[in-house]
Order: sequence, then C-alpha cells, then structure tokens
Amino acid sequence: MSKCDFEKLLLEAVDEGLSSLGEASKQAIYFHLEKSFNIKKKEIPYKIDTFAKSIEKIFGLGANFLEIFIMKRLYEKIGGVFEWQENTEITFTKYVTVAKRNFVEKKRVKTTEDLVNGKNQRRI
Repeated sequence: MSKCDFEKLLLEAVDEGLSSLGEASKQAIYFHLEKSFNIKKKEIPYKIDTFAKSIEKIFGLGANFLEIFIMKRLYEKIGGVFEWQENTEITFTKYVTVAKRNFVEKKRVKTTEDLVNGKNQRRI
C-alpha cells in the first residue's frame, strides 16, 4: 500500500463518519463543503485542515464528536489502536498527520521485511 492508499482510507473514514448522521445529512454536508468551503469530497484528504475548520464551522462544538468518530474509523482501517485522552490538546488535523506517518512507516517496514525475507522477488 502506498501513501495514496492512506488518502483512500481517510476518505472512507470521513464518509463513514458523515454517514453516521444519515445519508441525506451526509450528502447535504458534502454539498455544503463544496459550495461554501470549496472542498470537493475527493479533495478532503489533501485539505484536511480546511476540512476540519469547515466541519467546526458547520457543527460548532459538536464537531468534536464527529472528528473522534472519524479518527476511530481511520485507526480501525489502518490497523492501529485509537486512544483518546480527554486532557490532550491534540487537534483532528494533528491526529490525521500522526496516523498518516504511522501508516507510511508501517508499510515501509513491511516492504523492507518482505524484501529481506525474499517476498516480492521475481523468479527468472
């Protein structure tokens, strides 16, 4: 899996998070993100800070619950363990950045291990 696989998993997690609000609400939010904040659905992984700020403008303090749900789904998808500490001052954007770094590192280590163990080698 490459870095762009992370973006796909992130977009799936966002989609599932918004789906928790109902299908009609999810579609309305995507429409609002595009028209009011200039963020198309497929651009969310590349504009995560703008996405987070937009969600916070739409939902106010309620955005925290949605962001936590999205983070939980993301960590399930990348095979990590999601731990949320109430006293932590980490933002949604930072959490996604850390998840991406962990995902890329984990894949890099796995690829290196596969090469060392002879996997992915072509036989002639």
